[in-house]
Amino acid sequence: MKKTDVAVGIVFREDGQVLIGQRLVGKPYAGWWEFPGGKFEAGETASAALARELDEELGVQVLESRPWVVREHLYEHAHVRLHFRRVIRWRGTVTSREGQAFVWRPPGAIDVAPLLPAAIAPIRWLGLPPAYAISHAAELGVERFLALLERRLADAAQPLRLMQLREPQMAAATFEALFDRSLAMMQAAGARLLVSSRHPPRFWRRAAEATGGGVHLTARDLHALAAPAGAAPLARPDVALVGVSCHDSADLIVAGTVGADLAVLGPVKVTASHPGAEPLGWAAFGHAIAATPIPVYALGGLSPADLDAAARHGAHGIALQRAAWIGNP
Repeated sequence: MKKTDVAVGIVFREDGQVLIGQRLVGKPYAGWWEFPGGKFEAGETASAALARELDEELGVQVLESRPWVVREHLYEHAHVRLHFRRVIRWRGTVTSREGQAFVWRPPGAIDVAPLLPAAIAPIRWLGLPPAYAISHAAELGVERFLALLERRLADAAQPLRLMQLREPQMAAATFEALFDRSLAMMQAAGARLLVSSRHPPRFWRRAAEATGGGVHLTARDLHALAAPAGAAPLARPDVALVGVSCHDSADLIVAGTVGADLAVLGPVKVTASHPGAEPLGWAAFGHAIAATPIPVYALGGLSPADLDAAARHGAHGIALQRAAWIGNP
């Protein structure tokens, strides 16, 4: 079946809510809910197609949209390649020009049903925060790190809501004590904890059960899940949230294939943790994730000041290690 390119808009209102529309009677999946958008016309880019569709369908003019994820879905009636874009600036009044219903909902509380199947994963990913912290306890010291974690979780302006516990050089007993205390703090704050696949799976499962988190796979462990020619693939880890470390666009495709929920890609800039690694720079980073099927966090030598640049180049957000705890890298 021929693939049809479709532009899809995650339209944000000033209060952070997003727009969801109901499919019209007479169309496949009539009455189901989806994000607004439509098919590309000849020669259009994703941004141009989305701007035209939102003007025709809703009467609003897109002032700025940013790439996010590109996903394929095979329906009974069509094979679509969906170019999801986050619409962060627009003007006009949302008007149902074709008669369909529209509602605004908080990204983490979209309660309309039934949802079009291709919208389910993106709706879940909208709940991912813009910053993904990585632990730094071995270098900072456990007590100092935990004090900083407590402070970050309680920060009213920019609370920490997602963290990877990654301490491969730490002694097993020390790591277990760190995990127990970190888990309790993350759970109490309503934040999600991922544990690096360098650590035993029992920690992943506890993080998933207590916080809705899970595991962050190394690139090596990611590729262990992918099937070599003639072999059956391994199952996605049975946890709520699966993150992966990726080095290029090929890794990102594998991550989407195995059902990961998020990825990190870098280094974007020079970083102290990998001084010999050649930084990608923003242009190469954006090119690498241009067709990513899952949300990607930019990684490497970044600070909170890089969040806007990351989003403009298609990243969901930024991943921070040193800068999450002690300022700029």
